[in-house]
Formats: sequence, C-alpha cells, structure tokens
Amino acid sequence: MPFSLIPSRLFESYHEITPELLRREGITLLLSDLDYTLAPKSVRRPDPALRKWISALKAAGIQVMIVSNNRSSARVAEFCEDLKIPYQGHAGKPSIRGLKSAMARAGADRGCTAMLGDKLLTDMLAANRAGIPAFIVEPLGGAVTPWQKVLHALQAPFKAVCRRRSQNIFG
Repeated sequence: MPFSLIPSRLFESYHEITPELLRREGITLLLSDLDYTLAPKSVRRPDPALRKWISALKAAGIQVMIVSNNRSSARVAEFCEDLKIPYQGHAGKPSIRGLKSAMARAGADRGCTAMLGDKLLTDMLAANRAGIPAFIVEPLGGAVTPWQKVLHALQAPFKAVCRRRSQNIFG
C-alpha cells in the first residue's frame, strides 16, 4: 500500500468532474467524501447543482457512493437519501477498510474506482493506499476554523506537486 499524500488530480470543485472525464479514465464508481467536498458541513440538504451533477453521473452509468468518517450518520443518511445514493459510514479514512467495503457493496474493483475528497490526510491518503485515483477539490465553504485553515495551508505543497504533474501529463 503506497503512502502518498499527493492527489492524482486537482479540481476547483466537483463541478469540473464530468461524466466524460470519468469515462475517459475508466471510472464507473466514484467514491466521495461529503463535508466540504460536495457541500459545506452546515448544509443539511443537497442543492440543485449537486442534484443535477449526481443525475448526470447516474445517467452516464457512473455509480456514486459517499464514504464518510462522520461519527453520526444522521446527516449523511438524510443527505444521501435525498440524492438516492448509498453511503459507507464510519469509514475510518485514511484506513482503506471503508473504501474496500464501499467497492464490494458496489460490485466494483480498484481498476474502475476513484475517490473524491478535500483532505490529504484522510481522503487522498486512503485513496492512494487503496490504489485508486485520488481526486482533490478545494473545500466548499472554505476553511472556517483556525484548525481547518492550518490543515488546508499545509496541503498547498502537495497540491503544487499534483498541479505540476498534471501540467506535464495533460499539457
């Protein structure tokens, strides 16, 4: 299991991840963090833009499953129920246990799965350890608390490496 904090791809927002991009990469299962990745933590229900994005992925045959470390599954369950997508709670990221369980539930393997998140120490590390593409986005709602600001500032050098690699690969 590789120990790397460097994301495979860097995006400003989940909106940039299109069904075409995922199909081109052979991705048919997109695992995703919820808080600050698809919605700010304070948001209880998915907004119209997220609903439209999830619908477009589903229409393209791409499964989406939330993989969350949340201690309480109430908000995650409610959010996912609204979107009509499954979730894997108590994932324990950066452990790969939750990702493996989610892939097994979806009937998918590493070759067709990617992980989307906003944090290096949980989402990206788990994806890299599991051997799947690690897509990082800037946190929705921004870093709010002083601790979040520190964490996101510490991510900058790793994102810069990802950005350089992407420029070399994707021009």
